[in-house]
Amino acid sequence: MFYGVRRGRRPGVYLTWNECKEQVDRFPAARFKKFGTEEEAWEFVRGRAGPSDPSGQESNREREEEPAEKRKRESASDEDEPPSKHVKPEPSPEPLLGRDKFIYMGESAVVYTDGCCSSNGRRRARAGIGIYWGPGHPLNVGDRLPGRQTNQRAEIHAACKAIEQAKNQNIEKLVLYTDSMFTINGITSWVKGWKKNGWKTSTGKDVINKDDFIKLDELTRGMDIQWMHIPGHAGFVGNEEADRLAREGARKADDSA
Repeated sequence: MFYGVRRGRRPGVYLTWNECKEQVDRFPAARFKKFGTEEEAWEFVRGRAGPSDPSGQESNREREEEPAEKRKRESASDEDEPPSKHVKPEPSPEPLLGRDKFIYMGESAVVYTDGCCSSNGRRRARAGIGIYWGPGHPLNVGDRLPGRQTNQRAEIHAACKAIEQAKNQNIEKLVLYTDSMFTINGITSWVKGWKKNGWKTSTGKDVINKDDFIKLDELTRGMDIQWMHIPGHAGFVGNEEADRLAREGARKADDSA
């Protein structure tokens, strides 16, 4: 089962009741619910009602694991909830945001990345990167990919940008969703072999995206990143939004030109 926490110490999706309970126990006006799929849980966290619960509210049947005292506290007015705490802004390339501005899975902030390229492999190719942190999030990005315009480079650089943003926000643990198995395999497996072989493939050829993976490898140092594959164009909101942002970015002018 998946436990969606819409309002709690750290909103997000959790795999066990104990993890969920840590986020909502004794938290004023907590909102949480149990789901059969991760997608439904994330929909609830983002404030969208699921098909089996048009109101978006938790039912007593789905809260049977909660103690009666907890259910009573949950019925309190939203006005009882203390104001959100924000981290004081510090000089950085981007404004420092409070932890409440991010979606969390356990201790890790969640981000979706995607890259796209129209006319990939052709002279007039146009590539873009998309980074999606949540609805209307100030760190959402849809930019043109600088340099060589390819789909694979766009996927890698989208991940790079998201990690750069996370570091600027002092986020050390990240769950990064991407539909690019090429990027995931490259950074979690192939890079190690490439380094040993002097950035040569197993067949002795130069690694085409060497500079891009060097940058990604450097950015991952000091970060705890869970690389999560998500099927592209399968209706997952985070991936669809990242794809939309990437396509918007591809339509922008190339600043590096």
